[in-house]
Formats: sequence, structure tokens, C-alpha cells
Amino acid sequence: MTVHFIGAGPGAPDLITVRGLNLIRRCPVCLYAGSLVPCEVVAEAPAGAEVIDTSRLDLDAIVARIERAHVEGKDVARIHSGDPSLYGAIAEQIRRLDRLGIAWDITPGVPSFAAAAAALGRELTVPGVAQSVVLTRVALRSSAMPDGETLAAFAATGATLVVHLAIRHIERVVADVLPFYAASTPAAVVYRASWPDERVLRGTLDSIAEQVRRSGIERTAVILIGPALAADDFRDSRLYAGDHVRAFRPEPKG
Repeated sequence: MTVHFIGAGPGAPDLITVRGLNLIRRCPVCLYAGSLVPCEVVAEAPAGAEVIDTSRLDLDAIVARIERAHVEGKDVARIHSGDPSLYGAIAEQIRRLDRLGIAWDITPGVPSFAAAAAALGRELTVPGVAQSVVLTRVALRSSAMPDGETLAAFAATGATLVVHLAIRHIERVVADVLPFYAASTPAAVVYRASWPDERVLRGTLDSIAEQVRRSGIERTAVILIGPALAADDFRDSRLYAGDHVRAFRPEPKG
């Protein structure tokens, strides 16, 4: 028996991986993360499977159901939204499973920040503009941020910032990064990236908070900030330069 932690992707049901979908189709127990996982994905569970929405369950109850499946010899599809390595709360589940001697594995999924970048039609790492992407959040009721992991510290690098779970605090996000980015720095918000009701707001640091307020968006959105979001006057990368020699394109002879 194995517990399969599966990333369902950002929302569109066809963005789940083939491996993840095949696992769901053969697992007799399916635990999924409520409204964040498309119903079309959960519907792929086999006929007669036990399908449980874990949104109202605490960690003890979730692990107890997995323990029961372990005793019954039934594989479990533990479905998370996006990619489970980001804000998926799988570490605490895995710790419990290890203590219980229950086997597990992880199938990655398309993360929400990648779907948001696709919705914007932008590369987040542009030559000479930004070569790093910071995925972060702000301290709220759930978990405190470790010392040193502040928006100000990340903004000081000039990287592209992707802020999760913070849309209700957009004003605070803007205030924290403004000392390091110009007010005209591009900023965007993508609500429910890849879902049918996806919404995209584009602006700058001095306008994005007002756009969010007027939109009424209060959840399930990522905030993106940085010059790469609107970069146009940048040099081409060396990757496809004619004189760039690499392993699969050696230097011409003669």
C-alpha cells in the first residue's frame, strides 16, 4: 500500500500530469483538497472508490483515514492543488506516515505561479533584467515567517517576486517592496489561474492595490512584481546565439 501525494495542477483539469491522472484512476481511496481541486479530476477516481473532501478534516482525521487504508491494503491518492511542494502541507503528513511505517511517494504538478505567468504571457526570468524568482508569502494566522524571510529582504535583490496567500493584504505587500522598486515597477494579480473564471489584473506598484480593491478579489490569487513582467528592451540570451558553443551544438569545424 502506498500513499500517492499528487499535484493536481493550478485548476484546469487537463493540466494534471499523465502520471498523476493514472494514479487517481487506480486508487480505491481518494483524499482531495476541497474546492481547490477540479471536480473533473476527482471524478477520475475508479467506480466504488471512497472519495473524501479533506477541507473540513484536521491532520489527525486525515492520517486516521490513511491508517485505515493501510490496514485494508488500499492505495491512497492524496490530491493537492498546484504542486504539493509549495504550501501543500505535505511535510507534516509525511512525517506522520514515516512514524507509522506507511509508504508514500510524490507526483509533482503544475504550480500556480507557472499558470499565472502563462496567463500573463510573460517569462519571469529575462536576460539582464531578472534571473531569479522568489516564491513567498506574508505572515498571517497560519504560520509565522522565519526570521530574515521578509518581503523587504527579497525585494532588495531585484528578483521577480511571486507572493502567495496575500491578496487581502495587497496594500501591505506594496508598502513592503516600494523602498526597493520604483512605483512604476510592473505588478500583476492573477485570480484562479487556468480556471474558467480566471481574472488578470495588470498595473504597477502604485496602481495594483486600487485595482484589487475595485475587483473584489479576496482569495485564490497570486501577486507578481518585478521589471521582468513588462521587459521589452533586453538583450537576447546566449542560449541560442550563433557563436554560443555547448554540448549539443559544438563549435563548427574549419
